[in-house]
Amino acid sequence: MITSLTNEIVKYLVKLKEKKYRQEFHEFIVEGEHMVQEAILLGRCKTVFTTNEEARYLVETVSVSPEVMDKISDVSTPPGVIGLCKMDLFPEWSERILILDGIQDPGNLGTLLRSAAAFGFHSVISENSVDIYNSKVLRSTQGGIFKISWAEKNLQLFIENHPEYTYIGTSVSNGTPLRQEGSISGKIAIILGNEANGVREEIQALSGRLVTIEMENTESLNVGVAGSILMYHYSK
Repeated sequence: MITSLTNEIVKYLVKLKEKKYRQEFHEFIVEGEHMVQEAILLGRCKTVFTTNEEARYLVETVSVSPEVMDKISDVSTPPGVIGLCKMDLFPEWSERILILDGIQDPGNLGTLLRSAAAFGFHSVISENSVDIYNSKVLRSTQGGIFKISWAEKNLQLFIENHPEYTYIGTSVSNGTPLRQEGSISGKIAIILGNEANGVREEIQALSGRLVTIEMENTESLNVGVAGSILMYHYSK
């Protein structure tokens, strides 16, 4: 059992709370039984750290004291089990892609990633957005993080270099009503933008088509909700 707060493994896990170290070592941590089991099931978990000395998982299992768990956990009430996971570094682009331009709210990003996994948008590309491995984002995905591929890219270059996709942008009022949108053959990519400012003009200009989600009694939808509606529609 690890009991020392100055143990080198403990120091390493604490470092992974910061984005720069996650990027340097290509690893991150998830918390809670559900997230850990999802990571193990999908082959992404290297080691489990738990306060339950009798627990055994299908990967290396290390027991730690409650004090150590408090140190490495990122929540006020630690769940008692943490998984050390590997990043997915070499994604393959799926038939459906979600493109994110400047999403800043961890809850919104987590919702979008969970919906992407649910509706078959298995590749997610982002620029200027909150880190996908932020602990709040990870909790919001409810394990969906392990069912998608993720990459940070220059969106303009990606779109220009991948003309095989139909790029779908959104507009509050100037797009084709979503109800009138039929199915699209071939590869598709949905573009979603910053909560306050939307998609940048230069990225929006590269969209092959614009759609509008018709609404009553409200002017706009939360980006997590709007993105989920669009992904559901185009998954059918």
